[in-house]
Amino acid sequence: MTPRAGTLIAAGALVAGAVTVLPASASATTPDATGPAPRPTAPLRWTGCATTAYPKLQCATLKVPLDHDRPTGRTITLALTRVAHTAKASQGPLLVNPGGPGGSGRGMAGYVAAALKPEVAAQYDVIGFDPRGVGKSEPALDCRPGHFTPVRPDSVPRGADDERAGVERAQAFAKACGDKYADVLPHIDTVSTARDLDAIRAALGAPKLSYLGYSYGTYLGAVYARLFPERVRRMALDSVVNPHGVWYEDNLAQDYAFDTRHKDFAAWVARNDATYRLGTDPEEVDAAWYRMREALRTAPAGGKVGPAELEDTFLPGGYYDGYWPRLAGAFAAYVNDADPAPLVKAYEAFGAADAATDNGYSVYTSVQCRDAAWPRDWNVWRKDNWEAHTKAPFSTWNNAWYNAPCAFWPVASLTPPDVTNDRLPPVLILQATEDAATPYEGGVALHRMMSGSSLVVEQGGGNHGVTLAGNACLDNHLDTYLATGTVPRGEAGSETDAVCETLPEPEPAKASAAREDAPSAGTALHGVLGHEH
Repeated sequence: MTPRAGTLIAAGALVAGAVTVLPASASATTPDATGPAPRPTAPLRWTGCATTAYPKLQCATLKVPLDHDRPTGRTITLALTRVAHTAKASQGPLLVNPGGPGGSGRGMAGYVAAALKPEVAAQYDVIGFDPRGVGKSEPALDCRPGHFTPVRPDSVPRGADDERAGVERAQAFAKACGDKYADVLPHIDTVSTARDLDAIRAALGAPKLSYLGYSYGTYLGAVYARLFPERVRRMALDSVVNPHGVWYEDNLAQDYAFDTRHKDFAAWVARNDATYRLGTDPEEVDAAWYRMREALRTAPAGGKVGPAELEDTFLPGGYYDGYWPRLAGAFAAYVNDADPAPLVKAYEAFGAADAATDNGYSVYTSVQCRDAAWPRDWNVWRKDNWEAHTKAPFSTWNNAWYNAPCAFWPVASLTPPDVTNDRLPPVLILQATEDAATPYEGGVALHRMMSGSSLVVEQGGGNHGVTLAGNACLDNHLDTYLATGTVPRGEAGSETDAVCETLPEPEPAKASAAREDAPSAGTALHGVLGHEH
């Protein structure tokens, strides 16, 4: 679950720390739950920072404690954005988060304000923010610049030497983070970020907040709701992290789900053989993709795209099928015409790393490695990932190396809070049944853990991030909820409360035509959300 543009030993004792876990009936506003009282917050000073797309966007900064248990100690700065309400009556702030961890959220305010029904958006101050460590917030982490510089070694180790090199690379990243940010890393975690949300709420002068979170943002919202249930007005959670798997088990579950989505892509290419000429049998198409992957081991396309970069390029197709035409066009050009140029361009669009990627990955590892215990014995990683790779080879080892710094993280892990909650107003949960990044089981699990919540399902949908992406049925549920607080209710005993049909699959396009001058709603949303691991 990470902002995505890049791609995971020696054994050590498992290290685990602890964070206060509230019993189900405890009040999260007691001193025991939130620590010392925060220092008074000065009003936010909003200044214009309009863009062509979002002419009403405003920006502000907010200082918060690095350690919320030491409110008079060192502070860090959060970067905020806002599209202010225009209706006469305001429903207060709507905080929005695109996921990650490590995703920049400043652009979300403009996008959400523009994508909601105008009469709904007008009722809210839509607030975006870069979480601690991210983007324009200070300090912004960058542990090891250039960690994803191509061409990286093949993600699938071909022997002990390959595996040792991967382990050493992960160790180097973990050590670089510890060397550069020893004082900061103990405070880059989901609970600290959730407490930042409450500091934003207080700075806005709002007794309660509403919240829309995607992907990792669903987990951040669930943790906030656990800590501050009486401060939640409305909460919509789209594409849900399974709280039971944070984070090692969730990443293994992703490996199987992304492999299935990659096979869905191959089947779509096969159905469109008239365009792509890669075969009418999905297995034949899949085999051609792996032959392409093997060829890139010895001759990386454009000197940039080896097997690891190929996986980076095609992984976003598992998040959003709107990318399939361009990916299929590049695939076909390479296989049929021996033309690597479209593949290189696709890599540059979907997989290439930049400074924002380095920052996002630094925060991703910092949060996930700190949030929960990971195996410290590399033998466990080896066993689990070879087992998964045997059944799901598409991205298992790529994902393993992406997360491998957590085996060597220099800061002890916390114990994730139990997000079971019976003290909230109705929460709206939205989930596609074939989502690979956050599989369907996560939405069901959180629905069961949040008493009174409502689960809206996109039946047959495989995209990750399903509201404000062109599905009118889902958007109507979100708009209605934010406007009125009303959620759909299914029949007694039903696992779901409402079902929406999925959007039609994308139309094929050749490499030369696979571009969008006027991006669809789905493409626009995924441009804001980023491509997560």
